[in-house]
Amino acid sequence: MLQPLAHYFLHFVAIALIAWLVDRENWKQAYFILLATMLVDLDHLFATPIFDPDRCGIGYHPLHSEMAIIIYFFGSIFVKHQIFRLIFIGLLFHMLTDFTDCLWSFSKCSECYYSSEIYKLKKFWFS
Repeated sequence: MLQPLAHYFLHFVAIALIAWLVDRENWKQAYFILLATMLVDLDHLFATPIFDPDRCGIGYHPLHSEMAIIIYFFGSIFVKHQIFRLIFIGLLFHMLTDFTDCLWSFSKCSECYYSSEIYKLKKFWFS
C-alpha cells in the first residue's frame, strides 16, 4: 500500500515542489509542463502485457531506456530554453521515480530483479 502511495506522491506532488523551485512566479505553468511529461508512459502501450506489476519499466520501455535517460540528463543540463529544459527535468524525474519504484519492487521480488533490464545493464557495465 505504501509503495503506490509513494510512487504517485512523487509523480503528482513532488513535481509541484520542482515547479516552484524552477519558476516561483509561474509555478502553475511549470507544474502542468512537468505533469505533461508523464505522457512518456505511452510507451507502455507497446508492451505485452501493457501493465505488469512485477516488471520494471526502466530499460524495458523505449522511452525508459538507458539511451533515453542519458538524453534526458544532458537535455536538463545543456538545453537553454526554459520550457524544453523543464520537459527534460520532468522526464528525468519521472525516470528517477520509476527507478525508485523498481528498487522497492526488487526488495520484495528477487526474481523481478534478476529478470530486469537494470540487472542486465549492471552485468554489462560492471562485469
